[in-house]
Order: sequence, then C-alpha cells, then structure tokens
Amino acid sequence: MAPIAVGDVVPEGTISFFDENDQLQSVSVHTLAAGKKVILFGVPGAFTPTCSMQHVPGFIEKAEELKSKGVDEIICFSVNDPFVMKAWGKTYPENKHVKFVADGSGEYTQLLGLELDLKDKGLGVRARRFALLLDNLKVTVANVEAGGEFTVSSADDILKAL
Repeated sequence: MAPIAVGDVVPEGTISFFDENDQLQSVSVHTLAAGKKVILFGVPGAFTPTCSMQHVPGFIEKAEELKSKGVDEIICFSVNDPFVMKAWGKTYPENKHVKFVADGSGEYTQLLGLELDLKDKGLGVRARRFALLLDNLKVTVANVEAGGEFTVSSADDILKAL
C-alpha cells in the first residue's frame, strides 16, 4: 500500500488511549479528527532514545505555539499497547496537550502505509517516524522519515508548515 500523502483523507480506523479519567477508550480516528486541525505524529517505539529524548519533547515544548496557530489536537501515535503508551505519557509530567495513543496490532499503521519492519532488530513491525497535519481529516502536510531518521517530522517542521 502506498504511504499516506498530501491530499489524501486519513483512513477510518480505531486507536486506543487512556482518557483523563484513566478509562481505556477505543475510538475511531475520524471521530477524533473530524472538523479539527490535528497533528498526528508517529514514532517507532515508546521509551526509545530518539522518540523519548527528541521527537516527543519537541511537540510537548511547542504545544502552546502549535495551538496558537490553530491546531486543535496533538496526537502521539505508536504501535504499542495502550498501557505502554499511558506509562510513557506519564514520564512527561509537563505535558498538557499531547495525547498518547496506541495502535496495538499495527492495523492503523498498515492502513496509513507507514509500516517499518524492524524484525531483524527484534522489534517486529512498527510505525515509521512521521508527522501528519490533518485539516478535517484531509492530509495537508505529510512529513515521513526514511528508515530511523529524524530530519523532517519535528514540531519545528510542522510549525514551519502552518
């Protein structure tokens, strides 16, 4: 499947997360993003070095600025279970705006065409590192990294595009 691209409508699919009341929610991406400007940024793995020390902190630090430019939701996405994503999110006590969501079986990652095969490293199939800007479900920016790079999908890259 070809990777999601600018002009595409994000596919319908289900992701999971723990809400502010610590209740597990499984919701459709369309429900989360319809009628909104949303950043969906994906990482290969929770607790991994580049994801934990650069990618996620950048979106947390720039969240107010992103919101001031019209962004309604900032969603961190990974092929992990929702319990891992919840635990990872709690390692950022300063976070007020980034929602940590799980694609437990990688099905939504496959619908996006953004799989990263890391079986040779013992990590299975994960999501490629990416940052999508959605406007009412339509992709207006698609910054997708090659391999394990971190060169085009930062919060600063999205800010430049807004």
